[in-house]
Amino acid sequence: MNRLIEIRSYKLKVGMQDAFHRLVGTSAVPMLRAWPTDVVAFGPSAHEPDAYFRDRSYADLDDLNAQQDALYRSDLWRDGPRESTLAAVDSFLNTALWLSPLAIEDLASSQRS
Repeated sequence: MNRLIEIRSYKLKVGMQDAFHRLVGTSAVPMLRAWPTDVVAFGPSAHEPDAYFRDRSYADLDDLNAQQDALYRSDLWRDGPRESTLAAVDSFLNTALWLSPLAIEDLASSQRS
């Protein structure tokens, strides 16, 4: 069954990519996975030094909205990586698309390579 993938693309403040990647890898992604959120892939952009991405998987749009509403209203987020995450970000853009389980696994495994 296909899943809805949210691709969040960040435009970071100049020079913040390395620090943001450390923050995401050590704080934000572990928090998301404990929530639990299916974080498929994340990392620095391959083409722009101040860009970053994070991909998450959901059952459908209702699931995406419910999970994100609950997470971003939680103390876990507000008392956790919220301030340091937002301090590094100029803007972000979300895109959602349906992918097959095989395509999602390919996306996830491409990060592990």
